[in-house]
Amino acid sequence: MTTSALLRQELAAELTLGGGITDPAWRAAVEAVPRELFLGESVFRPEGAGWEPVHRGQVGDEEWLRLVYSNTTWVTQVEGVSADSARGAMTGRPTSSGTLPSLVVRMLELADVEEGDKVLEIGTGTGYSTAILCHRLGEEAVYSVEYDEHLSAGAAQRLRAAGFAPHLVTGDGLRGSQAGAEYDAVVATCAVRSIPPSWLWQLRDAGSVVTTLSGWMLASGLIRLVVDDEGVARGRFTGDEVSYMLARPHDRPPRPTYYPHPGAARTTPVDPAVLDDWTGRFVAQLAAPSAELVRTAEGVALLDVATGSQAWTEPDGGGWTVHQDGPLRLWDQVEDALTQWQQEGAPDQSAFGMTVTEWDQTVWLGDPDGPSWRLPT
Repeated sequence: MTTSALLRQELAAELTLGGGITDPAWRAAVEAVPRELFLGESVFRPEGAGWEPVHRGQVGDEEWLRLVYSNTTWVTQVEGVSADSARGAMTGRPTSSGTLPSLVVRMLELADVEEGDKVLEIGTGTGYSTAILCHRLGEEAVYSVEYDEHLSAGAAQRLRAAGFAPHLVTGDGLRGSQAGAEYDAVVATCAVRSIPPSWLWQLRDAGSVVTTLSGWMLASGLIRLVVDDEGVARGRFTGDEVSYMLARPHDRPPRPTYYPHPGAARTTPVDPAVLDDWTGRFVAQLAAPSAELVRTAEGVALLDVATGSQAWTEPDGGGWTVHQDGPLRLWDQVEDALTQWQQEGAPDQSAFGMTVTEWDQTVWLGDPDGPSWRLPT
């Protein structure tokens, strides 16, 4: 009979063989923490354009454990509705998930924490990554903040059942938690549009922040920033193709239904297909940080919620025409940034870095004196 303990060992071996685990202490944590405890009795799986709940009783205990211990992200909440309480398939955006274990460990190894360090986790979620931290560092060294009251209560209950009692806070993770400052590391299991100053203020000198930088085009970049004794944080993106849900205060605002405006038309040398590239879309997002990206039947559209500006493309013979309307020329901004990136050889995200000061946050290409883009703060 397949057991949880056996599947944990197999998962840890898989992650180690694949290079996801290099520190034996993290392997021991994966082998020890029962992931099924943190996923509850149900998860969502993608079904067409929506999400279908899968219940433990529906698939049986053995199949459920194999599902739990696959290296997979399982959505646990859609539009605030948990998989346990869903009455059927749902549509909408996921609002919480159990992150794939390889990414959990990747974030923690990147943070480079060790015994004796104190960590602030942003986004308790199911509590699984919190439990992994507790096993490695001890519960007294782990502080975790969750925005959603329901998720926070559920995670607390599951952590207690697993034998852990870390410092749990319900509130806005973008404010951090002053209770445990100064921290050796901040690890965010949600994405942000820019680095919250509170995270840096609550770190010790040489402390680090590991997070994904994202935005309203839903492009993401994983980065580790280290704070110097003057409070300036610097780091380079890893190049990993990973993504997290945006922190809820940074999430996209609602927008009206998209209707294309004729606007001013011109030809563009940039094929909108470049926005299908992981780094290409990241560069476009840097250039137009308040715009959403919408796929259309013939190309793409950029929609700026704040100003109503829009840009959309359509094929024109062997090339492309772009239409722009509103106070911002969104495609001009994106085209300039993508052209600079392509002139540098279109490198992946590991060629990019970031500098954060008290007054400014910039992402740069190559080195701090290279092409750069300011982040919204």
